[in-house]
Amino acid sequence: MPLVNRDTISKGISFLLVGVGGQGTILASDILAEAGLKLGLDVKKAEIHGMSQRGGSVLSQVRWGVKVFSPIVGKGGGDIMIAFEKLEALRFCDYLKKDAWIMLNDGAILPIPVIQGKVSYPTNTQIVEALSSVSRNVVWVNGTGLAEQLGNPRLMNVILLGALAQWLGLPDEIMLGAITERVPGNYLIQNQEAYYLGNHLSISQM
Repeated sequence: MPLVNRDTISKGISFLLVGVGGQGTILASDILAEAGLKLGLDVKKAEIHGMSQRGGSVLSQVRWGVKVFSPIVGKGGGDIMIAFEKLEALRFCDYLKKDAWIMLNDGAILPIPVIQGKVSYPTNTQIVEALSSVSRNVVWVNGTGLAEQLGNPRLMNVILLGALAQWLGLPDEIMLGAITERVPGNYLIQNQEAYYLGNHLSISQM
């Protein structure tokens, strides 16, 4: 059953998109904001990012509703998180409502302490356990692996948006129209392919 219906939209939906610099988090939030506009909704968007060009944390906030007064999702206010990097979901999980929905990309970008062997990167089970204080509504998508199959790891963000659109019950024409608006023409076909790949995953594959 789709997560989004007229009642949930009228109450407003707050999305958190988290990742690290270079993963296309900002582009994905631009596409999601454009999709909200194409649905005829009021949309606000904000970003918080540090050294994003060097792999620093990126948090983008997108809010849909009949009327949205602020772009900022306060702590404890997020309905849906899309995490392009697993550890970033833990970093920003305090921005989520209790029992919010979380979509995690099953891909890792190792931080320096892990590369140096000082600490271990957590397993998927450990990540879910750490998130369980906020929510157990977690869906995994192998976005990184699927993007590599397409020959371009940077398409991971749009693969997750495709999976999100299926999850939310959004019409293809809305999301594809938003992608067309926001993606440069020479990359459009690849991104359309990435969208369809994510959108046609079965639940068991997510």
